[in-house]
Amino acid sequence: MRIAVTGSRGFIGANLVTRLRERPGTEVVELHRGSDAPPLDGVDAVVHLAGVNRPPDPSGFEQGNAALTAQLAKTLGALGRPVPVILSSSTQAALDNPYGSSKRAAEQALQDYARASGADVRIYRLTNVFGKWARPNYNSAVATFCHNTVHGIPITVHDPAAPLRLVYIDDVCEAFLRDIDDFVAGSRVDGAFREAGPVHETTVGAVASMIAGFARSRSEATVDRVGTGLCRALYATYLSHIPPAEFSYRPVRHVDPRGEFAEIVRSADSGQVSYFTAHPGVTRGGHYHHTKNEKFLVLRGRARFRFRDMRTGAVHQIDTTGTDPTVVETVPGWAHDITNIGEEEMLVMLWANEAFDREHPDTIATRLGS
Repeated sequence: MRIAVTGSRGFIGANLVTRLRERPGTEVVELHRGSDAPPLDGVDAVVHLAGVNRPPDPSGFEQGNAALTAQLAKTLGALGRPVPVILSSSTQAALDNPYGSSKRAAEQALQDYARASGADVRIYRLTNVFGKWARPNYNSAVATFCHNTVHGIPITVHDPAAPLRLVYIDDVCEAFLRDIDDFVAGSRVDGAFREAGPVHETTVGAVASMIAGFARSRSEATVDRVGTGLCRALYATYLSHIPPAEFSYRPVRHVDPRGEFAEIVRSADSGQVSYFTAHPGVTRGGHYHHTKNEKFLVLRGRARFRFRDMRTGAVHQIDTTGTDPTVVETVPGWAHDITNIGEEEMLVMLWANEAFDREHPDTIATRLGS
């Protein structure tokens, strides 16, 4: 399939073009400012993303949005066949301002084209789109917050309670790709505006606070709930603003005669990940927990795990090596320790279900005996 993308080097365009090129059998025709406009004769669909939202003069809205789209509609109409179109419009199209008026005119031009040609035209009135490759201080407050935070520039928030509606770039691209699949399959949607989502309802203050927390994640070894929803999308956006020179960092290490220990990450509600080393013959641990539990994985060396049931005195032993990866779990109510029984330094990765709390450690020292 041959897909033309206008505004292909803009924020949404760059993301969509990347996604399209991941699809076997898809050819992308890029149209962007400064390029020679290629013929559209052979295209199977057009995704119209080109436009302006901050021209030097308000008159630029008419030329960059309404007139540009009218010219595209005229070009497609001259092809003599119905070429489906996806239009990236804006929620501001419902407002009576120069930008909104120019977006409404762009929508109307393509609706007229749809009626005249029979083409399937799908219009998205997008709210604030954010994600990787958005320009700070231009088309995304989220991009500005992320850029400033990464570079130590203060963020100005005039009204933390101001509502903010956000949609993530990956969700926008997914919606466009589903439409393209519809075009291929011959499925049709007429007359309705489309939505990309989910739309995240939040506030300016909440977003700024979340991004500030991401910045502390390295120094404090903490991570927020970054696996789902808005937090996941914001975290990915924040990371996309980190320069390559700062892709790596060193954890805080605690070294003593037994070896070293370092926390890699602490989460709000899913525990922490750390690692430790032990010199040959060194035993670490020697305690039990009432509720806390852990998973150990020996990455290098030979280890002996010993367990004792604090109620019955029953004992258990497990030997593992880095060459035969085995996860060993500690169980509440069982005392445990780990000894390096090899001849090289032992390296162990550890997950605990809760971050260590010095005030309430749930770690009671005891000897397991010889």
